[in-house]
Amino acid sequence: MTTHEYPAGATPPPGTPEGEVPHPRPYPYPPVPADDRPRTGMDPAPLSGTDSAPLSGTDPTLLSGTGPLPGTAAGPLPGTAAGPLPGAAVGPDEPGRKPAPRRPGRDRYLDLLRSLALLRVVAYHLFGWAWLTVLFPSMGVMFALAGSLMARSLSRPSLSVIRGRLRRLLPPFWAFGAVALTMMFAAGWNPVKDPDLGGTWGLVELFDYIVPIGAPPYPWHLGSPSGLLDDTWADQAAGVLWYLRAYLWFVIASPFMLWAFRRAPWATVLAPLALTAVVGTGLVTIPGETGNAVTDFAVYGGCWILGFAHQEGVLAKVPRYLAVSCSSLVMAFALWWASGHQGSEGWDLNDIPLADATWSFGFVVILLQYSPSWRELPGRLARWDKLVTLSNNRAVTIYLWHNMLIMATFPILDRLYDLPFMESDHAAAALDSTYNLWTFVLVWPLIGLAVLSFGWIEDIAARRSPRLWPNGSEGRRSRGRPEARGHRAKA
Repeated sequence: MTTHEYPAGATPPPGTPEGEVPHPRPYPYPPVPADDRPRTGMDPAPLSGTDSAPLSGTDPTLLSGTGPLPGTAAGPLPGTAAGPLPGAAVGPDEPGRKPAPRRPGRDRYLDLLRSLALLRVVAYHLFGWAWLTVLFPSMGVMFALAGSLMARSLSRPSLSVIRGRLRRLLPPFWAFGAVALTMMFAAGWNPVKDPDLGGTWGLVELFDYIVPIGAPPYPWHLGSPSGLLDDTWADQAAGVLWYLRAYLWFVIASPFMLWAFRRAPWATVLAPLALTAVVGTGLVTIPGETGNAVTDFAVYGGCWILGFAHQEGVLAKVPRYLAVSCSSLVMAFALWWASGHQGSEGWDLNDIPLADATWSFGFVVILLQYSPSWRELPGRLARWDKLVTLSNNRAVTIYLWHNMLIMATFPILDRLYDLPFMESDHAAAALDSTYNLWTFVLVWPLIGLAVLSFGWIEDIAARRSPRLWPNGSEGRRSRGRPEARGHRAKA
């Protein structure tokens, strides 16, 4: 069967049969969770998730950062080493002067949030820990960041903005779809004969691998449980594509949503939560993939519109004590609701749409209220600058490929059991107990290979010169050359 049969927020049923192996895999093989879950219908952050803006001087792209946003706080968080931006604050001895406008540039605080969201997505898909959905709701964060950038972009004609977003989204998606479909067809999948796709309708649904207006189809089981890849590999690899459908819906609806927000901001912000209370609690049930799509739109719509509020400066007008207090109440309601409506994975909020929507909403409000608008990562965070830059410039690639690469780590690690020194029970038990840890270590070099192999497509889609490893080093080296600065200004 396909994930089209999942109710919104559901995950594949536990207990998927596996073939016998010399040493049974110790990992629980968690079903891909719901915010990053293998259901049709994006951890990231990525993704991230979202739109991205490249390094200063280049065009915005999907799932990357933005420049300083109107309405964000100019000063740093208490206890951080970052000070106010030059020219951004009025000195105490100059009460008559207005603050000088900030220079355009990236907001490294938002970049950091997006990187953390992607890291959480990868960890969640690997370990399946339910508490990660409470610790950091990645999907809500990434949709909020995307909504903020979308609101800023809509100062231009709406049609050109939507066209630009599609241009940045589709080529990386096509590359992933070409590889995934080739592997599925080579393994014997025939969408026409798939009983869950309804005959020739399966061919029609393949259009979603061109433009993800719906969730692209794939089989739940393909191959043998004892084969090189687990028989759920297609489900795990392609299941994350629900995020692209949700993102596309938000992009298309954004001109109307922003129009409504500017006329009735708080009603528009709260409307998705009200819709989630209707379609995400069973009060009204919409069957099939349409129900999944509507529920996703409702659950994360509030976060997307919070991005509007952040960009438009509306959120900054709310006193911080009031915003934090109200958000805390909303988040408390989320935990209360989750306690009485737990799914098969317990406290996994991705299985509980109303809890997911309200917890993500409150969490995002607090993150954006305390947004310090860093031009540079402060203090010890600065050591992660290159990784943050790289993950933001390649957020789409990381999100699309990470789950397939997690699957690829299993046959690699399973070969360790065949080594001569692994014949003892003690050695095998040691690998069993650390299997997930080694998987987490191994997946990052594989993600790096995917960035090198496919990441440049994001540059082509954004009409930039392709770069293999855009971690900001090249920009810093050229920053001192006047001719380089002039070239970036033209871009």
